[in-house]
Amino acid sequence: MKSWKALLCTLSAAVLLMWSAAAFADEIVIGFSAPLSGPAAEYGQDCMYGVDMAIKELNAAGGVTVNGKKYTFKMERLDDRMDPTQAKNNALRLVNQNKAIVVFSPNFTSAAAIMGIQPANFILAAYTSIHVLLDKGHPMIITAVPNFMTYAQVFVNSAWERGWRSYASVVTTGGYGDAWRKAFHGFWANKGGRNVGDFPANYYGETDYSAQLTAALAKKPDFLLVGGPSAPTVLVIEQARALGFKGGFVVIDQAKPDYITKVIKDMNSLEGMISTGDLVRLPLPAVPGFSERFRAAYKREMTAECVLHYNPMKVIAKTIQQCQSLDPVVIRRNIPKALPTLGDTVPNELFGMNDQGFMYCGLITQEVKDGKFTKVSYLFTFPETQAEFEKYKKMSKTKEPEMIKWVPIKN
Repeated sequence: MKSWKALLCTLSAAVLLMWSAAAFADEIVIGFSAPLSGPAAEYGQDCMYGVDMAIKELNAAGGVTVNGKKYTFKMERLDDRMDPTQAKNNALRLVNQNKAIVVFSPNFTSAAAIMGIQPANFILAAYTSIHVLLDKGHPMIITAVPNFMTYAQVFVNSAWERGWRSYASVVTTGGYGDAWRKAFHGFWANKGGRNVGDFPANYYGETDYSAQLTAALAKKPDFLLVGGPSAPTVLVIEQARALGFKGGFVVIDQAKPDYITKVIKDMNSLEGMISTGDLVRLPLPAVPGFSERFRAAYKREMTAECVLHYNPMKVIAKTIQQCQSLDPVVIRRNIPKALPTLGDTVPNELFGMNDQGFMYCGLITQEVKDGKFTKVSYLFTFPETQAEFEKYKKMSKTKEPEMIKWVPIKN
C-alpha cells in the first residue's frame, strides 16, 4: 500500500511539473530594469506601470496566438537604482535566466550599458530622448521618444519670440543635463542670444539650490534654463521666485509639467514657463478613457512615462501577432509593419519607424500665461517634406487637426 501511495505521489508530482512547465512555456516574458528604489523610484514606477497596464489589458483580451498556440505576457522587473552596471547585469539575468525577449530600460546611461551585451538577441526598448544611442546602429533598439534636440530647437524659438535675449542655466548635473546645456547654448547662440552663465546643480542629491540661483540671478537673465527630475525642478523654480526672480523658465524635457503642476504651491510661480506638454491635455479620443483606467488601476494620474511605455508594449504585442514569431530578431524587423497606432485606440500616436528604431511621434509643448497653461501644441518635426507632413496630419485622430504644426528641424 505504501509503495502504491508513493507511486501515486510521484505520478502526481510529475503531472504537476509537466503542467507547470507547459504553463511557463505559454508565457512571453517581458523584462523591465529601472530605478525602483532611491530618489528616482517614482519615475521608474511610472514607467513600469505603463508596461504593466498594457500587459494586463493584453492578457485580459486573450493574449496573442502564434502558430495556433495561445500566449500571455508576463513582466519580470528588476531594480537597477540608476546604476548602469546593475542595469546591464539585470538585462543579462532577464534574458538568460528569465528568457525575456524584450528589455525595457528607461534611462540613457543604463540603456547605453545594455547595448554592450552580445549577442544582441533581445529587443531593447529604450526610453531616452538622446538619440545618439540610435546613431550607433544597434540592430535591436527601439524608442518612442522624440529627440531632445528637437525640443531644444523648439524651445529656443519660443523663447526668442517672447523677446528674451539672455539666459542663465541651472540644469541638473550629469550626462543628460550636459547634453541639454550644450545643445541649447548652440541653438541660442545661432539666434544671436547670450548665455550669461552656467550653474549646474545636483538634482539627484541636493534640495537647496540657493547658491547656484543667487549666482545665476546676479547676471540678470531674461529667463532660466532649468530641469532634471520633476520633483527637484519644482524646488528650483520655487527657490528662484523666493529670491525675487521675475523672468521666465525654459524647462528641459526630463521634467514633466503634469507632475510640476501637481506639487507646485502656486501656479503663478510658473508664469512664463515653456515646457513639454501634459499628455492628458492632448485632444485624442483615447486619452480620457486611458486616464480613467490608469487612475482606477494605480490610484494616481497618468504621466508621460506611463503612456510612452504603454504604447510600445502594445506595438510589440501587435507585431508578434502579425509576424507569427517569438524570435526577437524577427519581431524587431517587423515592428514597422505594426505601425501606425493612432489616437483613437492609444493615448499617443506613433506614425511609423525609421531604420534606426525611432518611432515617429509628435512633440507636445505648452506655456504658462496669466497663471494658466495655454493649449498644448502638437508639433510634427519628423516629416522631411510638406507632402509627408500632410500625409501624417491626415492620419492623426486628434479632434483638433488645426493644432498640428510642421516644424522642420535642422539635424
